[in-house]
Amino acid sequence: MASTKQNRTISDFKGSLIGGGARPNLFEVELTTLPGGIGWDSSHFSYMCKAATLPASNIANIDVPFRGRIFKVAGDRTIDPWTVTIINDEEFKLRNAFEEWADLIARLDNNMGVTNPEDYMSNAKVYQLGRGATVSSATNAGTANSVLKEYEFFNIWPSAVAAIDLSYDSTDTIEEFTVDFQVQSFRFNGAGGSNG
Repeated sequence: MASTKQNRTISDFKGSLIGGGARPNLFEVELTTLPGGIGWDSSHFSYMCKAATLPASNIANIDVPFRGRIFKVAGDRTIDPWTVTIINDEEFKLRNAFEEWADLIARLDNNMGVTNPEDYMSNAKVYQLGRGATVSSATNAGTANSVLKEYEFFNIWPSAVAAIDLSYDSTDTIEEFTVDFQVQSFRFNGAGGSNG
């Protein structure tokens, strides 16, 4: 018996593209405090954080051989490093803060540093924003982008503060650098799903 498939139209697609689709340039990253009393301007960071990622979800597989076939069983879950890209200003505010954070963990001159994880780890959030406006509840005036989904990262620390390339050939550009964070765990809320 032949199977049939519904003929889909552009109107059907339009009806499925809820909200016009999520936009990768509508996001905000929040990192409110740094450990060790490092000076930090969280509002400045929210503006200067040019790019980030929503985390990948990886569950390894365990191959179990059985009579010439491989049965795949779910293994352990791993979390990829989380990377943000930051615009550098002439005061090097954020660059200095991340270099101090890395130095807190392992000093450049003697490789000594804090050893208690609570003394060098922090938490962060990344928000996927929508184009739809919501009324600000605090002031009941003005609007803000709606939050479609929120990811909260727990016990992060910078494992790499990337180089900034300098060159006479670089014109009409602003310096930027990336920071890779190791992430212990994360949770997500919004857009029809929650694990928190």
